[in-house]
Amino acid sequence: MATITKRPSGKWQATVRKDGRSRSKSFTKRADATKWARETELGAERGDLHRASDAVISDMTVRQVLERYRDEVTAKKRCADNERYAINGFLRFGLASVRLEDLTPASVSRYRDQRLEHVKPATVVRELGWLQHAIDIARSDWGQQLPDGNPVRPVRRPKIDNRRERRLQAGEWERPLEAVHTKRTPLMRPLLKMALATGMRRGELLGMEWKHVDLSRCTVLLPRTKNGQARTVPLSPDAVLVLAELSRDRPRCFPMSGNAVRLAFDRLRRRAGITDLTFHDIRHEAISRFVEQGLSLAQVQMISGHRDLRMLLRYTHLAVDDIVEALHGVA
Repeated sequence: MATITKRPSGKWQATVRKDGRSRSKSFTKRADATKWARETELGAERGDLHRASDAVISDMTVRQVLERYRDEVTAKKRCADNERYAINGFLRFGLASVRLEDLTPASVSRYRDQRLEHVKPATVVRELGWLQHAIDIARSDWGQQLPDGNPVRPVRRPKIDNRRERRLQAGEWERPLEAVHTKRTPLMRPLLKMALATGMRRGELLGMEWKHVDLSRCTVLLPRTKNGQARTVPLSPDAVLVLAELSRDRPRCFPMSGNAVRLAFDRLRRRAGITDLTFHDIRHEAISRFVEQGLSLAQVQMISGHRDLRMLLRYTHLAVDDIVEALHGVA
């Protein structure tokens, strides 16, 4: 009726079965597993095999947890497309096949180190974040019990340094615009122009709805933004021109998915022969230009949506030559 097995994690799992029911529990020492099995067998004879006070060890794999998390939790998030894509990619790794019970901080740390050889620290931190949250949900909402808690929580996160000083060089902006396949992705060119004209984030651009656009006032309302607060973005003449030329036959101004934009941007970047430009660099460029045009940091903050001026300063890398000219009084 009782079996003792050694799990890949190195722990000993004791399982007691009676009349089609079972209870399992893992232990570091075999002797403890054996003792628990004897006591549980005695309890089974008394009919209390499933006392609520004893937790049933998780029998789900990491894959099963993440697939359910993707379908039930991620689907309700504002950035669902990006996270769904990332989770589907994670499911191709061997770690997804591990039983939740056998997942250890050491195995997660090995995955972290392997990923850091191919992707940036920020990507790994995001992956560990939703993996930890998925396991927390599995434990709190889906009844998956882990005697040692969430194995992702104690894993050290890599340090993130996203500071960039990438500015567009003379004539560089025209190259990706010319590389756009207008028949395949007709909205990419106006999307890029709108990004440079407004400094809006990609998700904000893709979430723009016509009902929130007021071309007479030259503004657009963003009800949902990254920092959780709504904001009204002033539109420059260039931004107004872009919107005026778009079709209004669908609720969103740019009815594209985040993943479609990512793939299209990667393709046009390769065709343009530009290796180190990201979509977010366009926001960086736009905000820097706002400052160079003479707008105050408070005004730029209203456009960009930064809640902290210290964060805004990371994006305002002015051209050194312009600063030298200003110091020397060059008109």
